[in-house]
Amino acid sequence: MVRPVSFGYNEETAKNNSFQTPPTASEELIKQQAIIEFDQFVTTLKESGVDVMVIEDSLTHLKPDAVFPNNWISLHENGLIITYPMFSPIRRKERRKGILEILKNKFQLKGRIHLEGGEVNNSFLEGTGSMILDRKNKIVYANRSIRTNEKLLKIWANIMDYRMVLFDAFDQNGDSIYHTNVLMSLGTDFCVICLDAIPDSEEKKSLIDSLHQTKKEIIEISLDQMNKFAGNMLQVKGKDNNTFLAMSLQAFNSLNPNQLSQITKHTTPLYADLNTIETYGGGSARCMMAEIFLEKV
Repeated sequence: MVRPVSFGYNEETAKNNSFQTPPTASEELIKQQAIIEFDQFVTTLKESGVDVMVIEDSLTHLKPDAVFPNNWISLHENGLIITYPMFSPIRRKERRKGILEILKNKFQLKGRIHLEGGEVNNSFLEGTGSMILDRKNKIVYANRSIRTNEKLLKIWANIMDYRMVLFDAFDQNGDSIYHTNVLMSLGTDFCVICLDAIPDSEEKKSLIDSLHQTKKEIIEISLDQMNKFAGNMLQVKGKDNNTFLAMSLQAFNSLNPNQLSQITKHTTPLYADLNTIETYGGGSARCMMAEIFLEKV
């Protein structure tokens, strides 16, 4: 997780991120509140026994979205680090050599795959924002969008030997949803998903069939709940192999008793107030965590 120092509203990302809201408070107040929310979220995770590595954002260059590292980097069981092409030129500054050096000192790395060259051709693939990974079954789920290029996704899937399940998803206004991870969260044996966002019946059937074949219980959320970031969750592991479904307070409050009952059969909800980060950054709990599957040195 990257602790922000210059969090704020990014006009470049707002062009296709309908979850962002233009600022109504001062830049300094928004920044300070985001730092408070970040620190409280980290504390909540650590108190639950989750091992969290916090890296400070650098003071060089303004990086309003540095709090969302999962879009530019992913870390894998096979020892690979993959870095990704970003839609927003401002966000490309988040790919910091210093962060990679910290990881090299702590984990066993076997190589790095550079996909950021896609930016030259305006081809983007924003990490585990664009892709939902079923690592056990080697399946990648993805919603096509300007930030999720199908050709780049095929390259990624070939490198990692994953099967692709592709679809198109739209919000209540008919606009393409910018990241797959705002409508879908995959746990070890469940999937929280907004199926109403996927209008094509064949694509929806293929997605549902894949989830059933891999024995995932489908926990369906509405478009309204998706807009409250109920799809932007990540299952994490604490001590003694206890698992938690990390989410924002807004997402938790949007869930109905039946949905909470379904979730608690599989894992424990864990939440924190991320209102400022959600409102102005257009991302939530899942976006703030780049999970590490590398072996420690």
